[in-house]
Amino acid sequence: MQNFRHTNIIAVAALTVFATACAKKQVAKAPQTPPPVQASTPARPAATPAPARRTPPPQQTARNNTPSSYPNAATRARIDELIARIQDAYFDYNQHNLRSDAITTLAADSKELGTILQQYPDYKLKIEGYCDERGSAEYNIALGDARAKAARDYLVNAGVPSTSLDTVSFGKEQQVCTEHDEACWQKNRRIHIEAEKKNS
Repeated sequence: MQNFRHTNIIAVAALTVFATACAKKQVAKAPQTPPPVQASTPARPAATPAPARRTPPPQQTARNNTPSSYPNAATRARIDELIARIQDAYFDYNQHNLRSDAITTLAADSKELGTILQQYPDYKLKIEGYCDERGSAEYNIALGDARAKAARDYLVNAGVPSTSLDTVSFGKEQQVCTEHDEACWQKNRRIHIEAEKKNS
């Protein structure tokens, strides 16, 4: 009986050792959990470049719509009418300062004339300076030039573009009156304005 117990104890002990060994073996054989796979971020597709914006070409104004730098016939006729109404301005003997009557003459319609000429930069007016017959030719050329420039300065201040006004002096040439007295000489001391001819 004692031998039977002893045999049982040995058998239980052997089973325990065997079971423990198997459990260890199973634990040892248990596959190791692989490291967590990092979810790979899907590769972003290469950015498609935004289509280049096509800048529309600047709208070219049709030539018909571009204002001409030279007035048409009707406008030229109006300019001639204004110039005729301005008439000639007269000066005292040996003077180039504008007299009050000369200012009144130049003031007439000069603002409207300036408004028109600002629209037509290629259209030119010529201011001619004249003197009476007395004095040397050289002196009168200089005096006629001073008179033409005095008239030009007045018109520019009234709004006529300076680029539209040219000056020329004829001195004592081209007299409008040939008598040798003050009444006649007064008619020759003047400025005259006219439109320049268009170069063809």
